Amino acid sequence: MSDHEMEVDDVPKDKGKQKEVPEENFKDDTLPWVEKYRPVTLSDVVSHQDITSTIERFIEKNRLPHLLFYGPPGTGKTSTIVAVARRIYGNDYKKQILELNASDDRGIEVVREQIKQFAETRTLFNKGFKLIILDEADMMTQAAQAALRRGREEGEYGYRERKVGLVCLAFAFRSWMEYRVNITPEGKQALLKLSKGDMRRALNVLQASHAAYDRIDESEIYTCTGNPHPSDIEHLVNSMMSDDFGTSYQLVMKMKTERGLALQDLLSGAYEYFEMLEFPPAARVHLLDKLATIEYVTFSLV
Repeated sequence: MSDHEMEVDDVPKDKGKQKEVPEENFKDDTLPWVEKYRPVTLSDVVSHQDITSTIERFIEKNRLPHLLFYGPPGTGKTSTIVAVARRIYGNDYKKQILELNASDDRGIEVVREQIKQFAETRTLFNKGFKLIILDEADMMTQAAQAALRRGREEGEYGYRERKVGLVCLAFAFRSWMEYRVNITPEGKQALLKLSKGDMRRALNVLQASHAAYDRIDESEIYTCTGNPHPSDIEHLVNSMMSDDFGTSYQLVMKMKTERGLALQDLLSGAYEYFEMLEFPPAARVHLLDKLATIEYVTFSLV
């Protein structure tokens, strides 16, 4: 590593640590999905943990170098650098970055005017460096690249008391591999149900199932996650409604000890199953009240 890193001044510990995509994004149905579900934090970036963990260490040590991301389209380059900006500046990151994408002018005037002016202008209540994002930097004209290089050599885009060198830390973003996962439509539905909208969880479950089975069906998904199969829930509910207490209790204990199923998962499965059945309103209220009482007592004893 060279001695030309830029210092990250006083990065607040709580900045950039939020785990949720901004709520307004979820409410905006007009946003493209790639923006609506864009990773917010570095830990949200999937498949590039080696890159994100390295950048995270640089930020924690206040020694962030110039970064060069390269690779095919759609591999997470822009999402990663925006997550870096959030990590450094928090929710006000947009005030501290200048992003030039492929649709912007890439001539020498951009370097002389926009980039230089932005880099030299300080913002109130914020010290330290700003972040300039050049998307598709290879599309800049030769004159613009030369002007940018001169500016860096003369310290115009870093601290004047410490000139920034020409060295960039390069990271290669690779395309996802083709794994040819053999999953049935029933398996997809089970995966969708159990992931509950969590893409990371869905990918982790799919990877584990693919590693364990050549063909992934509904049963394999439930087995891999340790969740009770719908047939188990149906058997349990039928026993609760028709058998005596002792028989139903023994069935629950058998599922817990022999199958390794958690009582919470059995209760959740029973609740979802009852939602699909037709009951008189009074009977439904009674059942849900008893399930809620069981769940409350169970977790009160933990």
